Amino acid sequence: MIGLTCHDQHGAGYGLCEQCQGLQDYALQRLQGCPFQEGKTTCAKCPVHCYQPEMRQRIRSVMRYAGPRMLCTHPIMALRHVVDGRRKAPIRPRQARSG
Repeated sequence: MIGLTCHDQHGAGYGLCEQCQGLQDYALQRLQGCPFQEGKTTCAKCPVHCYQPEMRQRIRSVMRYAGPRMLCTHPIMALRHVVDGRRKAPIRPRQARSG
């Protein structure tokens, strides 16, 4: 979604512009630390908000633009996203006690 938005809105040819690359790196870093991993629903339904408010707004903007266009460019990925969005919100995992 970030690549599609960057290409269309920022005129990036191959790859991402610096701003979009930073957003993608941030998103991947946050996803790696997600406590739900495979059982994760879409971020909008998630009980844990991993993104800082500014980055969350940037991702929303990307999704708002690229979401409808995904049906034409990446229909299987779009369908998988819809399926993920239909999952129930996961129960927040308990944190391990220390000491």
